[in-house]
Amino acid sequence: MSDIEISSNSKMKNIRDIAKILNINDLFCYGDYIGKINFEKFNSEKKGKLILVTSTNPTPYGEGKTTITIGINDALNKLGKKSIAVIREPSLGPVFGFKGGATGGGKSQVNPMVDINIHFTGDMHAITSCNNLLCSLIDNHIYSGNELNINPDKIIFHRCIDINDRILRDINLYNRKEKFTITAASEIMSIMCLSKDINDLRNKLDNILVGYTYLDKPVFVRDLKCTDSLLLLLKDAINPNLVQSLECNPVIIHGGPFANISIGCNSIIATNLALQLGDYVITEAGFGSDLGAEKFFDIACRNSFKPDIVIINTTIKALKHYGNNDLKKGINNLKIHIDNMKKFMGNIIVVLNKYENDQIEDIDFIKDTVEKENVLFNISTSYADGGLGSIDIANTIININSENNFKYLYNLNDSIKEKINKICTEIYRAKNIVYTDKVNSKINEIEKIGFDKLPICIAKTPYSITDNKNILLLENDYDITIKDIELKSGAGFIIVYLNNIIDMPGMPKTPNALNIKIDNDKKIEGLF
Repeated sequence: MSDIEISSNSKMKNIRDIAKILNINDLFCYGDYIGKINFEKFNSEKKGKLILVTSTNPTPYGEGKTTITIGINDALNKLGKKSIAVIREPSLGPVFGFKGGATGGGKSQVNPMVDINIHFTGDMHAITSCNNLLCSLIDNHIYSGNELNINPDKIIFHRCIDINDRILRDINLYNRKEKFTITAASEIMSIMCLSKDINDLRNKLDNILVGYTYLDKPVFVRDLKCTDSLLLLLKDAINPNLVQSLECNPVIIHGGPFANISIGCNSIIATNLALQLGDYVITEAGFGSDLGAEKFFDIACRNSFKPDIVIINTTIKALKHYGNNDLKKGINNLKIHIDNMKKFMGNIIVVLNKYENDQIEDIDFIKDTVEKENVLFNISTSYADGGLGSIDIANTIININSENNFKYLYNLNDSIKEKINKICTEIYRAKNIVYTDKVNSKINEIEKIGFDKLPICIAKTPYSITDNKNILLLENDYDITIKDIELKSGAGFIIVYLNNIIDMPGMPKTPNALNIKIDNDKKIEGLF
């Protein structure tokens, strides 16, 4: 059966019954199976263990991080542990574009699958509306006299939409050029995911840099005096969403930033809440450890929480892909990701997401390689077997009691270039880092207005450890050229663009939108 058929044939519990598992009595319900949690009513000390699921570099089809995350959560619950999975909200871009939905797969999914993948509780729409209200207010301010003396050619805050639409990458307005980003890459999305509470959300919105005056003075949202209206649009979206797995275990879904052009993790509000409610919290970070995990550690974890265990998910298919169909060469991709994670912490598990046709000799080769790296190894069959397919992983997690010794890759007091260089050389393995004159000028401007002590969020291809998606095997020295840099002062980080990465994806020639069917009884096919 397809994922949507498995989901449609499963039985769900009323969401209030799922809430009772977590001792949540106050829940705002969206029908029988979705609820929003008022996180402000929970302020106890964190107690749960935090497990991050990341991966080797994925293939364009994805390698099952969400499936593994849900499967491990179900397995821990089967063993009588109070475990919660915390994951990101799907974006309509991939749903109707190439990759499809983001609710897991097979017998390791979250429900209700269709609602979560489409409109859910309206969080994406609230973020999009908040973003575009600000854009409208900026342009209206200029049109209505421009008291702040904003230079239209130096506006750096742009419109967004939650659809892949390449035609919106560059457009002409009556007085200037404009562009759209996809909502998942917007600063408002990152702000909501990095805010600790409503007051922090207000402060972050206040601090958004929208552009510069004709005299090159920075202009922030607080100068436009519109923060309360922006906050109003996010007042419900800031609350995490509660759903359930196919095995009726609690799953919190909140926030959906992409990892190749944003931070790639769910909200810290959701993670902090889960750590108060559960003994184990399983979360994920988008794409490979070179993107999602590094950003999770160096951005999301600062002043919020620390991970206890990191899981590197991989597949034989992916490793052969990165070895040009040679597993013995492709295993080097896994070794790099293991080494990456050792730079941050000690408790590491490699999980092989097993396919039915995987060969035992290939599995043994990966197991032997991992054990030689002094890292734990497990196999998951959660796609086919649900929670039972990750019981061994759950037992491994339970039995890890060693000190993790978590640390960051760089110090925030390092210069902007020192932070960039450390990520590019230690995580991406580049030999030299080249800065264009445009980038040097922007770095000087960021330093001049006092935002150089922020963490770095690098935007690059997920399909290579390098900045070039065509380099599958890292065999030779290579250089990285920093193509652009943008200050996201509201979100609290600096985005650095490598190669030809863009923040508005396009659809493939045959997008998934052409495969989806819905009949008169609202039965849906083609959504995966």
